Amino acid sequence: MSQRHSGKHPHASKSVLSSLMLPQDANPRGYVFGGSVLKLIDNAAYAAACRHAGTAACVTASFDRVDFTMPIDIGELVILEAQVHFAGHSSMQVGVNVFAENLDTGKRRQTNSCLVTMVAVDAQGRPIGVPPLIPETEEEKRLFKEALERRQKKIKRD
Repeated sequence: MSQRHSGKHPHASKSVLSSLMLPQDANPRGYVFGGSVLKLIDNAAYAAACRHAGTAACVTASFDRVDFTMPIDIGELVILEAQVHFAGHSSMQVGVNVFAENLDTGKRRQTNSCLVTMVAVDAQGRPIGVPPLIPETEEEKRLFKEALERRQKKIKRD
């Protein structure tokens, strides 16, 4: 495993992706498939993790619980905001918030959020070190603390 790098601030990983939802994204009821949203979440988490890790070699380890609280309509713009909340030795916990925007009205609503664990890897797929995360704001410190607590609980379970 590679050496640790100097720390990075959470805002350095912030990634915003958007995608227009088209008919091929629709289920038979005319709403966007959950799987389409999951793919977008994975892409946003990947971008944030790569920005933090400083490499384009990050893989998805797990998704935390994903609840679809509101349907997304075809024709809406889906906006995903992702940012690293915690960094371990090689893994990163990335928070992703999903919004749907009606392009006629400009009204935006949050449809769901989730946490994705990403791992930085080398060319052989082995985990490599990532920079420590240095939270600055009270919100970043809170998210970091919550992520650390989740990680410690998961380690105890496993």
